Amino acid sequence: MDTSELVSCVETATLAPSLHNSQPWRFRLTGDVVEVYADRDRQLDVLDPDGRELLVSVGAAVFTLRLALRRAGRIPEVTVLPDAGRPDLVAAIRPGPVAQPSPAVVELADAIEHRHTNRQPFLPKVVPADVIDELRVAADREGTALTIAGAASRTVITGLGREAERRLRARNGYRAEMGRWTRPAPRRDGVPAAAYGPWDALERLPMRDFGLVHAPRQRKSEVFEKWPTIAVLSTGGDSPADWVGAGQSLQRVLLVATRRHLATTPISQPVEIPGIREVLTDQRAGRFAQMVIRLGYGPPAPASPRRPITEVLSAPHTGNGGTP
Repeated sequence: MDTSELVSCVETATLAPSLHNSQPWRFRLTGDVVEVYADRDRQLDVLDPDGRELLVSVGAAVFTLRLALRRAGRIPEVTVLPDAGRPDLVAAIRPGPVAQPSPAVVELADAIEHRHTNRQPFLPKVVPADVIDELRVAADREGTALTIAGAASRTVITGLGREAERRLRARNGYRAEMGRWTRPAPRRDGVPAAAYGPWDALERLPMRDFGLVHAPRQRKSEVFEKWPTIAVLSTGGDSPADWVGAGQSLQRVLLVATRRHLATTPISQPVEIPGIREVLTDQRAGRFAQMVIRLGYGPPAPASPRRPITEVLSAPHTGNGGTP
């Protein structure tokens, strides 16, 4: 695989989801290896002080790069956290043996550019059981579990989400951090006003208010679905490697959902408050909650901007440092 093909795959990887569209990743080509780094300058210190969600975001980029390489006809060889001396080096990925991608792989890869976080109200339509099963299988393939909330659990989770949102807003620096990632000036990261979504008129769902600091003039409230489909993505451990794995699983699940014409909204507030996250975690079963996902059928969602490849892809590494 030549350099231009690798660069094209890296560019595809930048379409992965991330907290507040912070895009906290950097890439470096070293021979035929793509090194994926966490960009700590883009960590949200108020919402994500331990960097868990940062590594989930970078993990999503790792999966997207894997899938791009697979569509390009190579089997990716991935090592997660390969160098203890460089903790920000999240993964090293090498294009492995040549292999024709299956139609299913191509279909999943084609969903990358169509996956967008959807903060609009969804239709009152049930997600079919076979689609739910497909999403569970997608999570299982990445070594995680996807649990669909029943009626009682759904009420508890949405209530916990609303309480988490209240507590997060009370944190020092919350508004300043929100303002940093929602500035209306032209930019290639953050959440643009077109992607804020309306306010939930009945406040049923814990939708983050991205218009809190820079409120659009004509933003309106709408009634959201009464019975949302809510899923919890969990891992068998809670180490940095598990967080990276959760991100890879999250992106696979989101892409399968996109391929099945589902709208998706990652809801991170309940896992951003340690005490609330513990309620969603079943430590006796060894399952640690990493993300809550809202699923359903909704109107098309706008794409969020991405930084150009020149900002995220660095020259080959020659020193002994961490982040490029």
